[in-house]
Amino acid sequence: MTGTAPVARPGKTFFGQPRPLANLFGVELWERFSFYGMQGILLIYLYYAAAEGGLGIDRDAATSIVGAYGGAVYLSTVLGAWVADRLLGSERVLFLSAVLVMCGHVALAALPGLLGVGVGLVLIAVGSGGVKANATSLVGSLYDAHDQRRDAGFSLFYLGINLGALAGPLLTGLLQENAGFHYGFGLAAAGMAVGLAQYARGRRDLPGTGREVPNPLPAARRPAAAGVLLAGLAVVVVSALTWLRADRLSTVVVVLSVVAAAGYFAVLLSSRRITAQERRRVWAFLPMFLASAAFWSLYQQQFTVVTIYSDERLDRTLAGFRMPVSWVQSINPVFIIVLSGMFAALWTRLGDRQPSTPVKFAAGTALMGAAFLLFLPFAGGGANSTPLLALAGILLVFTVAELLLSPVGLSLATKLAPHVFRTQMVALFFLSVALGTAASGSLAGFYSTAHESAYFGVLGAVAIVLGAALAAAARPISRLMGDVR
Repeated sequence: MTGTAPVARPGKTFFGQPRPLANLFGVELWERFSFYGMQGILLIYLYYAAAEGGLGIDRDAATSIVGAYGGAVYLSTVLGAWVADRLLGSERVLFLSAVLVMCGHVALAALPGLLGVGVGLVLIAVGSGGVKANATSLVGSLYDAHDQRRDAGFSLFYLGINLGALAGPLLTGLLQENAGFHYGFGLAAAGMAVGLAQYARGRRDLPGTGREVPNPLPAARRPAAAGVLLAGLAVVVVSALTWLRADRLSTVVVVLSVVAAAGYFAVLLSSRRITAQERRRVWAFLPMFLASAAFWSLYQQQFTVVTIYSDERLDRTLAGFRMPVSWVQSINPVFIIVLSGMFAALWTRLGDRQPSTPVKFAAGTALMGAAFLLFLPFAGGGANSTPLLALAGILLVFTVAELLLSPVGLSLATKLAPHVFRTQMVALFFLSVALGTAASGSLAGFYSTAHESAYFGVLGAVAIVLGAALAAAARPISRLMGDVR
């Protein structure tokens, strides 16, 4: 981030990182506990029959809802980033967004049927979008753009995310099987309440830049901005009451993500408030955005296709105990916890000798495609036909691909960001995740046991080709990035 002053290295650190990282680590851990704990049981809640405690929704419509909700979370980072950069500053938006997340989980736990789903998912999507964009921006503000600890710090931050992602599905899944879905959603709400209390205690220690409004919206323009927001809400409400069906939701979010991303790139590239060097860096971010969207369209199928696969095809018996479906979603976080420290240490040790960010992105995209190809030996099998160890091995490849792209992408967004658009550049990275996540819901509609070989084979091959193309373009992209690696 070109305009951020270097943060002094105090005597007391958090695993060698700036001390305020500990508070951001904690709030993100609990937010992810609630987020993934709820998401671990969301899809099966939608399509399980009423006799099993679910809502009995058509499976394709259910995957579309999950994909649209996941995409809306990342799409909401645009709103959270805009409010931070133009109205309130990152720190205040982070706190208020966490309150919204908690209220959303309470709605899912307390309100019945589709009412609870609608109210709860909207609140969680908007709140999580604000948390994600602004927590990442605040982490970036702890480092100078050339601080070699930066990628290691983001990897440590990513560890906090995955500690929450590990515990959430395990505990909500147990409650769901033994007490019911609404108790699982209630536990997610309790987790977010703990995170809010912890964060409130340490807010004052965060850097002052988090409370600044870097590009304040003039008072004369605020009524117009409020009008645009209200008009957008009116369009959403009218659409929901007329033509918008559940099975179209993920496609709608895909379109919105593309439009928002195109608008963002246009605003950044045409702005007179950024320098020529900052503009070149925005151009360098464009191919990374596309690779990221492709990556997430496959990776986020953990919550659609892989969940269905685990419910219908996976042998989930472990030492005589048949584990809940949601527990499969805790496998990836286990690998993240084990490997993230190793990756952080590797990038720190390599320093200037580590691969450039475009090369890391290319490797992550190609490896994600390879993970999909690993499903092919088990394609077309019956119930309990895939060993748990085999799926764990595939998810290990998912994890390595994720560590090559996701924490590095968060770090890259803060490094390439023009000073006056620092939080909104993070939102642009999350828009790539929104696009990919919504696409994962749309793609899941093409999945079936009868066509598994074609499904996994085509998607895996396309991702490998995209990764190879990005690797070939790595040097020109690095030149546009200038002295940022």
